Amino acid sequence: MRQPPRTFRDGLVVGLVAYAAVALFYSAFDLLAARHPLFTVDMLGQAMFRGLRDPSVLMFPTRIDAGAVFWYNAFHLLASLAIGLVVTALVDRAQRDPRVAPWAFAAIVAGGVATVLLVGALTTPMRPLLPWWSIVVANLFASLAAGVLLVSRRPGLLQRVASAWHLGGRTGAPPAAAGH
Repeated sequence: MRQPPRTFRDGLVVGLVAYAAVALFYSAFDLLAARHPLFTVDMLGQAMFRGLRDPSVLMFPTRIDAGAVFWYNAFHLLASLAIGLVVTALVDRAQRDPRVAPWAFAAIVAGGVATVLLVGALTTPMRPLLPWWSIVVANLFASLAAGVLLVSRRPGLLQRVASAWHLGGRTGAPPAAAGH
C-alpha cells in the first residue's frame, strides 16, 4: 500500500528526530562518563563492523575509529528512518479509522519494547560500558521527542486517540438510549 506524501515525509522527520535524540543522549552520556562524545557510537560500530568482541579494550585510551562511527551512524539512521515510517503509517491509519487507534498504539509500544530488548540482547557483552538503563532512557527520550513532533504536526491527534480509548475503540457507535 502506498503511503500519502505527508505520511512519508512525516515518517522521515520522525525517524530523524528519534535518531538525533538517541545520538544526543549518548553524546551527553559519554561526556558525563568522562569519555569522548562518540565513544559509545565507536564501540557499537567496532562491534558491528570490525568484529570487536571484548569492549574492555576500549577502557584504555584509543583513537576513535571514524569508519566504525560512520557506518554505525548510517545503520542507526536507516533503522530510525524505517521505524519512523512504520510509526507514522500506524498513526495515519489510526487517524483515518479511530477504531484501530488502540491497536496502533499497542503496536507502537510493543515495537518500542522489542527494540529495547533486541538492542539489550545484542549488546550484552558491552553491559559494563552500556548499561540497560541507558538503552531504556535513550529510547524513551527518542520516543518522547518523536511523539511531541508527531502530535504537533497532526492537530487533534491526541483528542481522537483519547476518544477512541474512552469508547473502547468503538467510534461512531450510537449513544445508549436514555430512559427506555
